[in-house]
Amino acid sequence: MYENKKLGFLFVLPFVLGVLLFKLFPFVMSFALSFTQYDLIDPPQFVGLQNYRELATDDPLFRKSLGVTLLFAALAVPLRVGFALFIAHVLNFKLRGINFFRAAFYIPSILGGSIAVAVLWRFVFARQGLVNLVLARFGIDPIPWLADEHYSMWTIVLLFTWQFGSAMVIFLAALQNVSISLYEAAECDGASKMQQFWKITVPLITPVIFFNMIMQMVHAFQEFNGPYMITEGGPLHSTYVLALYIYDQSFRFFNLGYGAALSWVLFALVGGLALLSFWSSRYWVFYSGEKEQKR
Repeated sequence: MYENKKLGFLFVLPFVLGVLLFKLFPFVMSFALSFTQYDLIDPPQFVGLQNYRELATDDPLFRKSLGVTLLFAALAVPLRVGFALFIAHVLNFKLRGINFFRAAFYIPSILGGSIAVAVLWRFVFARQGLVNLVLARFGIDPIPWLADEHYSMWTIVLLFTWQFGSAMVIFLAALQNVSISLYEAAECDGASKMQQFWKITVPLITPVIFFNMIMQMVHAFQEFNGPYMITEGGPLHSTYVLALYIYDQSFRFFNLGYGAALSWVLFALVGGLALLSFWSSRYWVFYSGEKEQKR
C-alpha cells in the first residue's frame, strides 16, 4: 500500500511542479513586483503604492482602457452566451445530418484565439475585404471597419462571438438532460414552443447559463489577440483593452512594475465581478435538489 502511494505521488509530481513553477511562483512574483519600479535591467526598486496611486489618479490611458474593456465584456459576453444557447437549442432537435452540423459549429472554437484566425479576420474586415465586397453587392459603400472608432469595437466583438463552440457544447449537454416528459406535459396544457423554452428549458439550465457566463466573462477580460492583431488598439484607442495596455507597459516600455500593478487591478476587477455574479445567482439560478435539502 505504501509503495502504491509513493507511485501515485510520483505521477502527480510533474503536475504539482508545473503549477508551482509556472502558476504560483509568477502569481506571487507579480504581486511583489507591483510595488516596485522594474525595467528588467536594473534591480527592482521598492516604491510602495506609487504604481497603484499613479494608475488611479494620473493615468488617463488606464481609465480609457478600463472603459473599453468593460464595454467589450458587456457586448461580447451576452452575445456569445446567447448565440451559443440559440445554436445549441437548434442542434438539440433530431434532424438529418445533425452530427455534421454539431461538428461544423464547433470548429471555430478548435481554432481558438490563434494569431492566424486574427490575421484572417483582419483581411475579412479590411476596406477591400470580404465583408465590404458582400455589402457592395447590395449597393452599400465600403465601411472602414478597422479605421473608424464606431465600427472597430464590433470587429473584435464579432470574433469573440463567432468562437462560441465550447459554450455551445456545454449548453447542448444540459439541454439533452432536460426530461422530455416536461415538454409533453406542457404541450398537453397548450403551451407554445416559445413558452416551453422560457418556462421549462431556461429555468432548468440556469446553472449551466451561470457557469458559461462566468467562464466567458473571465475570457473576455483576458482578450488580447483580437485587439492586438486586428485593430492594434483601434483608432483613438477604441479597442485598447486592458490586457493590451498591460502588454505594452510590460514588454514594450519595459515598465514591469507598473504592468504588474495593472495585472492585479484586472485580477481584482474580474474577482469582484465574479463575486457579484455569485451573489446575484441566488435570485435566478435554480439547482435541482435545493428544495429537498431545505426540507
